Amino acid sequence: MKHRNIIFSIMLCGALTGFAQGRAEDFRRALDAPSRFSDSKIVNGNVQPRWSSDGKYFWYARTDGAATRYVAVDPAGKKRRALFDHAKFAAALTAKGWRTNADSIRLNEMSVDGDTVRFNRDGHAWAYAMRKGRLFDKGALPAPRKEPHWMVVDEEKDAAPVLSPDGKFKAYIKNGNVYVSHADGSNEHQLSIDGTDGNYYSSWIKWSPDSRKVATVKIRPAQKRFVHYVESSPRDQRQPRLHTQEYAKPGDELRFKVPCIFDVESGKAVIPSTELFDQQYEITGPEWNADASGIVFEYNQRGHKVYRMLELLTTGKVRTLVEEKSDKYVNYPRLYRHLLADGKRFLWTSERDNWNHLYIIDRESGEARQITRGEWYVRDVFHVDEVNEKIYFSANGVAPNEDPYNKRIYSVRFDGSEFTDLTPAPGMHRAWFSPDYRWLVDVASTPTTPPVAVLRSVANPTDTMLLERADITALEAQGWRTPEVFAAPGRDGKTMMWGLIQRPSNFDPSKKYPVVEYIYQGPGDQYVPKTFRGCNYWMTPLSELGFIVVMVDGMSTSFRSRDFENVCYKNLKDAALPDHLAWLRAAAEKYPEFDLDRVGIYGCSAGGQESLSAILQYPDFYKACYSACGCHDNRMDKIWWNELWMGYPVDEAYEECSNVAKAHTLSRPLMLVVGEMDDNVDPASTMQVADALIRAGKDFELVVIPGARHTMGERYGDRKRYDFFVKHLMGIDPPKWNEY
Repeated sequence: MKHRNIIFSIMLCGALTGFAQGRAEDFRRALDAPSRFSDSKIVNGNVQPRWSSDGKYFWYARTDGAATRYVAVDPAGKKRRALFDHAKFAAALTAKGWRTNADSIRLNEMSVDGDTVRFNRDGHAWAYAMRKGRLFDKGALPAPRKEPHWMVVDEEKDAAPVLSPDGKFKAYIKNGNVYVSHADGSNEHQLSIDGTDGNYYSSWIKWSPDSRKVATVKIRPAQKRFVHYVESSPRDQRQPRLHTQEYAKPGDELRFKVPCIFDVESGKAVIPSTELFDQQYEITGPEWNADASGIVFEYNQRGHKVYRMLELLTTGKVRTLVEEKSDKYVNYPRLYRHLLADGKRFLWTSERDNWNHLYIIDRESGEARQITRGEWYVRDVFHVDEVNEKIYFSANGVAPNEDPYNKRIYSVRFDGSEFTDLTPAPGMHRAWFSPDYRWLVDVASTPTTPPVAVLRSVANPTDTMLLERADITALEAQGWRTPEVFAAPGRDGKTMMWGLIQRPSNFDPSKKYPVVEYIYQGPGDQYVPKTFRGCNYWMTPLSELGFIVVMVDGMSTSFRSRDFENVCYKNLKDAALPDHLAWLRAAAEKYPEFDLDRVGIYGCSAGGQESLSAILQYPDFYKACYSACGCHDNRMDKIWWNELWMGYPVDEAYEECSNVAKAHTLSRPLMLVVGEMDDNVDPASTMQVADALIRAGKDFELVVIPGARHTMGERYGDRKRYDFFVKHLMGIDPPKWNEY
C-alpha cells in the first residue's frame, strides 16, 4: 500500500507538472497572439489610395508576401502600372545610407506632386524626382508643434492679426479690445472700448467678405477647475513630479460669449440681445453670410435640450434659422450643416424623426424639407455638389438582411430623388473619391470576410475594376480562427442586438468554456468591430487562454435610432446590461459550449464603469470583474461627456449611477486598475471606489500603474487580467510569470 501511494504521488506530480506546463503554454499563446495574428500577415489587406490632384490616377502600396510595391491606377483606362522605378528609387535611397531594396521601400507621410515623390525620413523632408531618379534633401523638418491638451479651453487671446480679404487691413486684439490698422500697421484705430480682463474680445476675428466689417465674440471667462497628479517615478529624476491639468467637470461654471459686429469705417458696434442664447454651454462661430449682411453662429444650451443656429444681422436683429429640441438631449456631435452659396438655403442633419437624416432648410421661412428618410442613419457627409445639387454621404442600416451597423456610401439629390447606393456589396465600406467625384475606390470587409478593394464608377457603381483581394493564408497558417457575428433579441424580446463571438484557436465543441465579456457600452458610438482584423486586442488574446470572449452593442449605443440610444439618458448605470444578458442567454441556448455559470466581464474608461456596474447589479450572472480607469462617478469625470448623457444641473441621477455609492454591495472578485497619470478620467474616480470598498471591509485587488495614463493596464495589466480570470473563472492558480 505504501509503495502504491508513492507511485500514485509520483504519477499525480507528473500530471500536475504536465498540466502546469500546458497552462504556461496557453499564457504564452495569449501574450503572443498580437504578433501571431498580426494584420501584417494579411496580404494586401490595407489598401489606402491617394488620388492625384488632377484626378487622373490614384496610387497605393500593395504587399505581396514580404515585398511592398507602389502602384498607380488609371481609372478611365482601368490600367495599372508601377508608380515609379523601384530599383532606381532603392538605389537613390541606398546612396544616402539607408538599407533598402526594390521590394522594401516604405515611405512615411508620402505624397506625389507631378513627377515628384515627397516624404519624410530621419527628421528631414525629401523629394525624389521619378524621371531623373534623383533624391533631394529638402532640409530639416520644423519641430512638431506641441498641441494643448484636449481638456484645455482656448482663452482666445493669442491669435495672430487677421488680414482682410482685400489685403488692405488687419484686425487684432490689444488690451482686450478690437483694433484695426492698415496691413503695414499704420493708421491704427480702436473699434471697441469696453474690453477688460474680466470681459474681453476674442482674437478669433472674422472679416466680412467685402472687407468692411469684422466679427468676433465678447467673452466673460469663468473660473477653471484643475486636476493634480503626482508622477511617482519620472524617468529623468528621482523625486516625484507634480502635474496640473485643466479639467472641467459636470456642474462647473462656464464662460459666456456674445457675438458682435464692428463696422471698420464708421466704428459702429452691433452688440445684440442675448435672449436667444442666454443659457450657454457653448457658442460656435461666427461665420459671415456671403453678402456680408450678417453672421451665423450656433448655440448649444446648457443641458443640451435646445440647439439653435442663429443669425445676427448688421441691423442688430438675432433670429433663429433652425432649432433642435428634445426632452432628453440633442445629439449635437451628430449635427452637420452646410451653408449653400445662394445664401437662401442650407443643409442640416437631424434626429427629429428618430433617425439621423438630411434636411434642406429655407433661411427665410425656416421651412425644413426632409431629403432622406427611413429607418436608417446618415453618418458622414463627404461632399456637397451645389452645381448638380447632389450630396455624397455614408449611412448604415439601409441595406436589408445584413448587419445594420455596416456603412455604405450613397448619393442623393437635394430633392430626395436619385438615391443611389455607390457601394452595392455587403460589408462595412470605406471610400476614397476622385477630386471630380467621377470615381471612387471602395474597400469592404466584415469581421469574417477579408477586405476587397475595387475601383467603381460613380455614374455606374457596378462598373468595377478589382484592385486587391486580401490573402489570409499566412494568418490561417498560425491557427487563426474566424470570429462569429451573432444577433439575438435584447431586453424587449424583438430588437436585435448585434455582437461578436471569439472562440479559442484550439476550440473543442465537446467542451464547456467560461465566458468573458469585453464591454464598452458608452453612448456616442458603436463598438463591436465591423471590419476584418487579424487580432482583436480586446478578444483574441483572452480567447487563447481557453475562454469564449464576446462583445455586443446594446441599447444606449449609437447609429440605430434616437430612441435606441436615449436609453442612456440619466441612466448610464443601465449600460445596456439587460440586452447583454438576453443576448448571452440566446447564445448559450444555441451553443452548449457557453458556460453561463462562469461569466466574467472587463472594460476600460466607460467600460471600466460599466463592468463594475455589472457585477454590482447582476452578481448572480457576472462572477468576476476587471475594471480599468473607470469613470465610476460621473460627477468626477469630464464635463462634455457626462452633461450630455446625464444632464444638467447635476441631480440625484448622478448619485444613482455612481459605483462609489454602491461599492459596499460588492460580492464578487474585483480587480481595479488605474494609471496614476490618467489625464482622461480623473484617477480619483477609481481611488474613491477603492476607498468605499475599504470602508465597507470588502476584499478586492487594486493595481496602480506608475506613469501610465488612460490605460487598460499595459502589458503588466494584460498579465494581471489573464491571471485574474484564469483564477476566478477556471479555478486554477496561474503559472508564475517566469514560466511563460
